Amino acid sequence: MASSIPPLRPAIDRTAPELSPVRERLWRQVLGECLRGIRHERGEKLSETASRAGVSPQYLSEIERGLKEPSSEMIAAVAGALDVTLVDLTLAVAESLRPAQHSVSRGATCSAATAYALAA
Repeated sequence: MASSIPPLRPAIDRTAPELSPVRERLWRQVLGECLRGIRHERGEKLSETASRAGVSPQYLSEIERGLKEPSSEMIAAVAGALDVTLVDLTLAVAESLRPAQHSVSRGATCSAATAYALAA
């Protein structure tokens, strides 16, 4: 009278490839991309912008690569060195973070239009 009892949980298929979930980009990564895009649009060297912002070129590079989580004071200093308001910078970052259906592309940098608008 042995009856088979179904397992409580489905068996895990260890041969199936594991799908990685789509990860949302971090704010600090997009911030860095926007700052770098603005700096490049202005044709500035990293050391020039860093000097005006009062930070080391190495630190600014880490911010631009999304490796550092800068304080609001540091963000304000770099934005000021690029002659960009915090409001405009924040809006550009927020726009870049929008899901794909709200924007044309999710490129590596802020759009040229955004960078030009911030540079004006």
